[in-house]
This record gives sequence, C-alpha cells and structure tokens, in this order.
Amino acid sequence: MGKKPNILVVGSFVMDLIVSTQRLPENGETVLGTGFRTAPGGKGLNQAVQAARLGAQVEMMGCVGRDAYGDTMLACAREAGVDVSHVKRTDQAPSAIGNVQLFQRSDGSTQNRIVVVPGANLLLTQADVAFLREKIGGFDMVMLQLEIPLPVNIAVARYARAAGVPVMLNPAPAAPLPADLLSAVTYLSPNENEAELLSGVPLHRTEHGIDLKRVEHAAAVLRDKGAAHVIVTLGDVGSAYLGKEFLHCPSVSGIQAIDPTAAGDSYIGALSVALAGGEPVDEAMRRATHTAAITVSRMGALPSLPTLAEVEVSLARRSVS
Repeated sequence: MGKKPNILVVGSFVMDLIVSTQRLPENGETVLGTGFRTAPGGKGLNQAVQAARLGAQVEMMGCVGRDAYGDTMLACAREAGVDVSHVKRTDQAPSAIGNVQLFQRSDGSTQNRIVVVPGANLLLTQADVAFLREKIGGFDMVMLQLEIPLPVNIAVARYARAAGVPVMLNPAPAAPLPADLLSAVTYLSPNENEAELLSGVPLHRTEHGIDLKRVEHAAAVLRDKGAAHVIVTLGDVGSAYLGKEFLHCPSVSGIQAIDPTAAGDSYIGALSVALAGGEPVDEAMRRATHTAAITVSRMGALPSLPTLAEVEVSLARRSVS
C-alpha cells in the first residue's frame, strides 16, 4: 500500500444477537440452540473497523440509540481507532439489532440467516450529513451501504462525486438503486445474490460451481446502469471484477470456514483500503480475499476482523486456490 488512506464510512451500527443451532426450526417448531452471544456489528461498523485495522485513517457517521448497545458499539469503534465524533445519538429509537442464526453443519461448515431491525439507523437524515459537502474532499474513499436511509446515501455520494472522491457502494441488503445514486458510484460491490437481484441475470450454482460468464454478464448489466466498476463477491469461488476488463480472483486455499458473518464486509473494507492506497485492482482483490479468508475462519463479526499484520502473514504463507 503506497500511502495511509483517509476513509469516510457513512453507514449502520447493529448489535448482533447470535444463536447457534444444529438444526433450524420449521414453522411453528422450537429447537434447542447450542450457544448464544452478542457482538457489535452492522455493515457500516464492520467495514469501518476492518479498514482501521488494516491501517487506514477512518471516520464514521451513523446513528445509535442512547442505550447500552449504542455505548458498546461506539466503544468498539473507538478501540479500533475509528473516529466516531460525528455519530448521531437519539432517544427516538433503540440501537439496531441483528438476529443472527448460525446453522452448524455436520461437516463443520456454517450457514447464517440474519434479520436486522434497523432502529436508530433509519433516523440518520440528509441534514445530519450536510456538513460533509465542504469536508468530503479531504477523504480518499467514501464507503456506503444500504442499511441507512437511501436519501442519505444519495446526498453523500453526490457530495463525493462533486469533490472527485471515489465512492464504494455495497448494495446490501439488495434494493432498487436509483440512477442518480449509481451515477455517483465508482465501485459497486454486491455479493452474488445481490448481483443477481439487481441485474436480473440468474447466477444460480450447479454441481459444477458458478458460471463466470454469467457473473461477467451480470456485472456488465450493473456497469451499464451507471457504476464505473463492479466487484462481485462469490464466497468460496472468490470474487470477480468488471471495469475495462474482467478479472477473477479465486478464494484462498486451506481455509476452514467456521462463520461467514462479516466476510463480505471484511472483503469490502480491505478492498477499499487497498484501492484508496493506490494498489492496482488485481492486487487489491487478492489482499481483500486473504482478509476475508481469515474472517470466515473465526466466530463473530467484529471479533473476526483481522489486523494488517495477520493479513500480511496470510499473503506470505497461502496461495489462492
């Protein structure tokens, strides 16, 4: 990385309430879980903390309630080195929570299902971010997601575009993206499910894996809608990029996936730091892939996000599959 990038994250804070189970219940059924814990998260906070742990200077904006969960999430952000001095606190709604169900398969792998109750995240307004119009030019990258009100994302993206600052939009959870938002986005970073929903191009997997030609087609549809560059995360298949050319970065070999929570956020945080630091896109994807591989090998969201030193060790020791 050529320089220490200065990154702005405008996004969500979510306290994850995580239940582990060996079998998900059917309708009307109760099953016994195998574990429960809480962990700070939310796509915005996860991506901000990952960027900070990788050496970036990070400032985050969002909204939390005046409650214990809000206190905990802000403390975790500060501990990671994230500047949260402009985070809004409200009495009008509680901090957001995420109901995370982890299904532990017999082979040791894990799947997750997540329901987010957005709470205070939805109370962030355009007026709260208006001051960024004059300040945003000092950042090297702006990171956005869809767990905050869409008008806020549109306003911030417009400010960034006017100032010549690249914008990374993670369109999660998937929702229709207006043209005035996409036209201000430099990098659009959906996962395969979001890419399918947003593009209309089926990307379903078969016993032979996923067809990268279809991934390229979906990325091209999204690029034609306005985003200059599209990066699609593909889980154990790696990730794909479409800008002036199509690139595929495979996953890292020899990784046992324990918990996929925050893997996409880890990838996007690392990718943003690398790109903002001046790395070419293929090397940025490789670095992000190693970062996400470490994340899936651990439990939890924020606790699983690796440091720069850990990523450097992984880059030195492991190859892509």
